Amino acid sequence: MSPFLGKGTGDNLISSLSIPPTVFLLKVSIVIPTMNEEKSVGQVIDVVRSVMKPTGLPYDVSIVDTSSKDRTRDIAREKGALVIEEPRRGYGRAYKTGFEKAGGEVIATLDADCTYPAEDLPKLIDLLVREDLQFITTNRLTNLEEGAMSAKHRFGNGILNFTTRLLFRVRIKDSQSGMWVFRKDAYAKLDVQSDGMPFSEEIKIEAFRKLRSKEVPITYRKRVGEVKLSSWKDGWKNFKFLWKKRF
Repeated sequence: MSPFLGKGTGDNLISSLSIPPTVFLLKVSIVIPTMNEEKSVGQVIDVVRSVMKPTGLPYDVSIVDTSSKDRTRDIAREKGALVIEEPRRGYGRAYKTGFEKAGGEVIATLDADCTYPAEDLPKLIDLLVREDLQFITTNRLTNLEEGAMSAKHRFGNGILNFTTRLLFRVRIKDSQSGMWVFRKDAYAKLDVQSDGMPFSEEIKIEAFRKLRSKEVPITYRKRVGEVKLSSWKDGWKNFKFLWKKRF
């Protein structure tokens, strides 16, 4: 069993869910972008399966892989996940491909590096249905575990969060979080242009302006494996994108 189970909600969450019977008609697709995540992707899929199975909800797990050179794809297949190969680089490009191929009415996203609490998925799906929401994003910044985010990264996130609120008048505390749960039919109403890292902030801007949306706090953990983000380079791209989208 993954060491991450039990640190969040786990079985106690499952037993307390208030999902109405009608939600069991909904299928959930969990979409995970990957690139060289052999050290962690298996753990993430294990947690997803361990918390989704007790809910009784039909679900599938897909990874969208961008030219991994390690065993990421093999491990994902061994764990029963669908592997979608997307050679075109880009965080947003991977998600667009994954969302297009997702068969569920509800889509949930995670990173493959164990940073996001996969055990919270049932709670978020419950919230989506119970409050009749169309889009949920998560706030990592209220509960950062030690080593999960550098001071430089926190500073950059602060600038991007402030700029997002200033330019678009949306009440978002963490514009860069990558864990979302939303209805696929609602996603079709969004005009998300970016194929790169700005996809994360853009989908939230679009959702909070056009859909019934909510942000909820989560625990954010230190990643397993190599860090791929370039804080200043990616942060600058995201900052420029916000101004370009606004004007």
